[in-house]
Amino acid sequence: MSSKGGGYSPPSASIVVDAKTGKILQGENVDAPRIPASITKVMSLYLLFEQMERGRMTPNTQLTVSEYAASQPPTKLGLRPGSTIDVEDAIKAMVTLSANDVSVVVAENIAGSEDAFARMMTRKARELGMNSSSFYNPHGLPHEPPNITTARDLSILGRAIQDRFPKYFAYFDTRSFQYGQRTIRGHNRLLGKVHGVDGIKTGYTRLSGFNLLTSVNTETRSVVAVVLGGRSGASRDQKMAGLIEDHLPRAYAGARIAPPVVERGAQTVQVAEVAPAPAPVKRPVEAVAEEAPAPIAQAPVRVASATPQAVVAQAAPAPAPAPERKPLDLNTLRPVVASATGASSTTTPSSTASVRWQKGPEPLPLNAQAYAALQAPTQNKLSEAQKAALQAKIEPKTSAQAPQAEPVKVASLQAEVPKVEAPEVKKTVSGWVIQLGATDDEDKAKDMLSTARSRFGKVLTKASPYTEKVSSNGGTLYRARFSGFKESGDAEQACKQLKKGGVACFASRG
Repeated sequence: MSSKGGGYSPPSASIVVDAKTGKILQGENVDAPRIPASITKVMSLYLLFEQMERGRMTPNTQLTVSEYAASQPPTKLGLRPGSTIDVEDAIKAMVTLSANDVSVVVAENIAGSEDAFARMMTRKARELGMNSSSFYNPHGLPHEPPNITTARDLSILGRAIQDRFPKYFAYFDTRSFQYGQRTIRGHNRLLGKVHGVDGIKTGYTRLSGFNLLTSVNTETRSVVAVVLGGRSGASRDQKMAGLIEDHLPRAYAGARIAPPVVERGAQTVQVAEVAPAPAPVKRPVEAVAEEAPAPIAQAPVRVASATPQAVVAQAAPAPAPAPERKPLDLNTLRPVVASATGASSTTTPSSTASVRWQKGPEPLPLNAQAYAALQAPTQNKLSEAQKAALQAKIEPKTSAQAPQAEPVKVASLQAEVPKVEAPEVKKTVSGWVIQLGATDDEDKAKDMLSTARSRFGKVLTKASPYTEKVSSNGGTLYRARFSGFKESGDAEQACKQLKKGGVACFASRG
């Protein structure tokens, strides 16, 4: 039976998402399980880009080809066992040719084996909020059980990979590349034919049908669309082009409102200390925006008293009344978050017993002083002789002027006050900003800003470069940003000029 007509009718699904707002503009069977086929390679490339972002690999890193990788069925680049391929050629081969042998090379060089890499893929899917996706190989070839996903999950992946890796996302716009004496051309026929299409991946197996994940970025609008289960490559492309034509004009034309799509936990939090690591949690989690603040626990919180106890030299008959307790300042509560030692850097920690709250140290009031306790009155009565002697000592002398009383010397409290480190002050930015990307190395973020400033001096003359530090699953990311744009249109226009020069960016409110 031909896969391009007759009775061939694979299960279909589709979705169009406004990337600036996160709103679904169109949907058909968005949560129905589907086989992604070679769109699987987008997740494999996500993990490869992550290695590059962390400095563990570069475009020139040589990847070794195993006998197993070389034995993969077509489509393939035809690598020989024992040979090597550099990372950049591997990326282009996966994007254009959809090379299955190269996909396994990448998997083995990152995780050691195809199975271990597939587990990394599924774990990453959960962290991104792709709760219905499971992966068993890095290329999308038929497998038992098969790789499974949904149109909704693939739209999340399509947004996340360009939000997290704007620099590397440009590889998905590759239409052909030279490998040795061969010119290898891509399968994505919409590149260069539909205005705004800048990636990202096609896919096909007999069970899945013809699939396509597409990104569209015009001067004012941005959408991510998915078509699954096409009866042929041509009909799939026609359906995608129709969805773009119908729904792109409905997309929001202003500055981006939706936060970047990132892994669970990639948000700005202050972590006081790290508790012992729990086992990784294997359950679906919702994607949380970078900018979202850490939620405050709603359950009652037990907090140790922060009021210092006065030290007395001798007990008084009755205890002094306790000083009035001040209302608890929630700003001084600090979450203690468990890390996932032994898991990947983005494994979501458990939010149960491993998270506790504790009261941070507070300095004593500036007017606090220590006084010697009053001595308790003696219980024995004085004799008459003792009273007379005491009276003689204190009776005033009329012939001499009473001396001026010397000031009472009171010992000030020299208690050592615990040193309280001032929290890191987040740069306050007003107006609009443009973000070039995020990296786990602050120097790289600064280099990104410096390079953009040197290349686009006229566009960024009045803009101020800065890096913004955020915590992400026990790691740290540094956003590379330019501030100083009063209106959304100013930021959008500057970003447009940068994109023309090959620099990915997006505008958002500061």
